[in-house]
Amino acid sequence: MRDLKEQGAAAVLMSVARCSQKEASARVARMVREFPRIPAVALLGEVDSQTPHTVLTLGRSGVHVLIDVRQAGGWRELRSVLMADRTTEIQRVALAQLTTDLAGVPVDCWRFFETLFRCSPQVSTIRMLARRLEVLPSTLMSRFFRAQLPAPKRYLAMARLTRAASLFENPGLSVANVANHLDYSSPQSFGRHVRTVLHITAVEFRQRYDGEGMLHRFREELVLPFLPVLKTLTPLSAPPGWLPSGQQTRVSETPRTG
Repeated sequence: MRDLKEQGAAAVLMSVARCSQKEASARVARMVREFPRIPAVALLGEVDSQTPHTVLTLGRSGVHVLIDVRQAGGWRELRSVLMADRTTEIQRVALAQLTTDLAGVPVDCWRFFETLFRCSPQVSTIRMLARRLEVLPSTLMSRFFRAQLPAPKRYLAMARLTRAASLFENPGLSVANVANHLDYSSPQSFGRHVRTVLHITAVEFRQRYDGEGMLHRFREELVLPFLPVLKTLTPLSAPPGWLPSGQQTRVSETPRTG
């Protein structure tokens, strides 16, 4: 409890074997209740006659993540759980900031930015993003182009790198770990992506940016300079009065009579 209050711990890991006593379970329940946003993870390292009862008690106390670390796969699962939570944290920060920046934008516009940060790491292409937004990829790109905004691909790339920068705040995570979590095909693919988008290496990226630093760059490059345009952008639906190409009419002319 003192670490959570004073040291800003990002997660709590506990051994099931050490939580078998009634007093320990009560303390765990208090901790989960007072710090609901700090993930609590129970690690199963050994099994005895008390284990099933302890696991059920932890569940009633609010601990809903149990990982069996008796095999190597359990440690990989633990790493994935902690990485996912770290990504969720930067998503909350990003959406809180963008809510302020984009106050008053159309619902369509907000949904685009919200999806950038709420979608799973596996959403890595405009085609996949467009499917989430229920719009054709060509339509999405066309509406950004007509509004003279950066391409949707740029927004998606920078949002993914914001997640990556947040994950790199953990020194124990390698480039390969982060690339795998964000669904890049390989560490080399991640490195090429960083070089293409930011013109620096993956190592330089890790040294230069944390999650909030990358979020700041996202806002400075892609949001704040374009606020007047974003205030009227409807990327998921046609603006009022718009007709597809070839069907526009010139209403200012008086129609001829026979």
